[in-house]
Formats: sequence, C-alpha cells, structure tokens
Amino acid sequence: MIELLRDEPLTFFLVVGILLFSLTLHEIGHALSASWSGDQTARLMGRISLNPFRHLDPWGTLLLLFAGFGWARPVPIDPRNFRNYRLGLFVVSIAGIVVNLAIALLCALLLRGLDTLGVAMPDSTLTNALLYAAAINITLAVFNLLPVPPLDGSKIVQSLLPLRWHPFIWRLEANPNYAIIALLLFLTVLRGPVMQLIRFVQIEFFKLTLG
Repeated sequence: MIELLRDEPLTFFLVVGILLFSLTLHEIGHALSASWSGDQTARLMGRISLNPFRHLDPWGTLLLLFAGFGWARPVPIDPRNFRNYRLGLFVVSIAGIVVNLAIALLCALLLRGLDTLGVAMPDSTLTNALLYAAAINITLAVFNLLPVPPLDGSKIVQSLLPLRWHPFIWRLEANPNYAIIALLLFLTVLRGPVMQLIRFVQIEFFKLTLG
C-alpha cells in the first residue's frame, strides 16, 4: 500500500474510501442484527451510523492498509438481551460477513453488467473502484471468518459450543494481553497463511463471478 500511495495516490485514496465504507457497513450489519435479536446496546451507543469514525479501530485499520487484513472496532453487544441466545449470537456474528460478501457480489455483478454493455474500461476509475471494493470485501469476509477470538468466526463457533465454555471465551476476549498476543501472531506467524487463504478465495471468487 505504501507503493500504491507513492505511485498512484488517486487509487490509494480510492482504496481508503472503499475500505472505510466497507468497514462501516460491516459493523452496521452487526448492530442492526443485534437490535433485531433483542439487544439494543449498539443502537443506544450510536453504532447504527454511517459515520466511519464511530466504527474504526486504529490498529485494525492500519493493518488493513499496510498488512492486507484487519478489523473494525467491535460492536458492543449484551447476549443476555437476545431473545434466543444461540441464534442471536450466530446471527449477529455472521451478519457483518454476509454484508461484505453481498457488497463483493454486487460489485462483481456491476462489472459484468458494464462488460456486457461494452462500457467497462480496464484502467478506468470506475472499474478499478469496483475491483478494489470486491477484493477488499472478500478480504474482510474471509479474515473475519477465522475462528480466532475476537474475530467473528470465533463467535460463530461459540454459538455452537456447549454453554459452559462461553464464560471462558468472553474472559479471554476481554483480556488485553490476549489482544496483544493475537495481534503479534497475525503480524508474524499467521500472516503468510492468512494472506494465502485470502488470495485463494479472491481468485476463486473472481473466476466464478467474472469468468
């Protein structure tokens, strides 16, 4: 991304805008699904908002820009308010991922439509914007599916685990030392495998949607 800022500053700021938009919709997906499930914590804390600064996590955003993957500030939820605890935990956890996949699919469909109409230009700003938007949202979806606390994938798995395990997982996520360890792992040992997985899914997604 540093090279992109140096060589193509317009494209860099385009990517940053798409990233902010995608992170914002991801977190709104969590907040709306929590409200639907019976917990109004996120709504009361102003997290159902299109203002990206309500959702950004400084470290997660920097990682996305310079390491290729990252996260936003988690939406606050109180699972005790869910009408159905397991269903609520599952729906809220997967909602952001579904939003990112939907955005990626919409971008791919728009690219197909432009190509069918004969107006898609390989190096145009619009084409690049749609390609970057699809790639970024695939990145967010795949990364958040990893079953590693505090990522969404861990909560999806948690919704299927015995209830006696849940307090341990919540305590683990609340431990600031764990957050530092997880960050270091993603920057070192896990960075290569995670990036390979993301690239594989991106390639298969574009093969499937764009041919």
